[in-house]
Amino acid sequence: MNDVDRAALAIATADALLIGAGAGMGVDSGLPDFRGKEGFWRAYPPFERLGLDFVSLANPRWFTLDPTLAWGFYGHRMELYRQTAPHEGFSILRRWARKMNRGGFIFTSNVDGQFQRAGFALDRIVEIHGSFAGMQCTGECGVGIFPGDTVEVAIDPQSMRAIHPLPACPRCGSLARPNILMFGDGGWDSARTDIQMRRMRAWIEALGRAPLVVIECGAGQAVPTVRITCQNIARQHGGTLVRINTREPDVPAGHVSLPLRALDALRALDTVLKASAG
Repeated sequence: MNDVDRAALAIATADALLIGAGAGMGVDSGLPDFRGKEGFWRAYPPFERLGLDFVSLANPRWFTLDPTLAWGFYGHRMELYRQTAPHEGFSILRRWARKMNRGGFIFTSNVDGQFQRAGFALDRIVEIHGSFAGMQCTGECGVGIFPGDTVEVAIDPQSMRAIHPLPACPRCGSLARPNILMFGDGGWDSARTDIQMRRMRAWIEALGRAPLVVIECGAGQAVPTVRITCQNIARQHGGTLVRINTREPDVPAGHVSLPLRALDALRALDTVLKASAG
């Protein structure tokens, strides 16, 4: 039995599906791969001229030091995610989850809202690093997290800077920022993500001895939150981890590694599952 067949068997015999997703999940939808300075600068040439890479820009300090730079970076990404349609793999995963007796849950480090756009239930998603769906006040006025769906930011395409007016807090008028966990971010409001985490923990606890399969798509080791969580949950619950990753596919003994792009792997698995179902 090859690894695709082993993974398909784990899916076919499971009662519950945990889906882990990192940045590699979005690449097949056409979203840029920011791994390394070169990939980031191909997507954002103006930032190369400034010598700023993804890690340097994904820092809350810019909302204080240079708000038009900060919102140029985040505003462009926000609009890019809104305009991007989820690839077929999302639909495949959603169909598998619907067939499970205990359903499925998503644990993702992505802030792009792609699982919601693909039709997954809002109460079955953990966005561990936050999301553009929410905004928060940089003035910390106590407004909490407020909706980001209607926030619009105009961007100068030559400089990649935002054009005033910039997003503002509806309570105090201070500069708003995305409710996204950035590097070195002591001010991130985790309230929304905390609620999501409590839901997922309750779902896992309620599974009891129900067979669980964990499918992890495109989650790397640079920021290993998804990899560690998926691996730990599979181990603690006695489930099978199926790790889909072209660059870092290694798994503990007894689990399944598929060194493929997310969409290619999900299509291959779906083909086997459909064939075995007759």
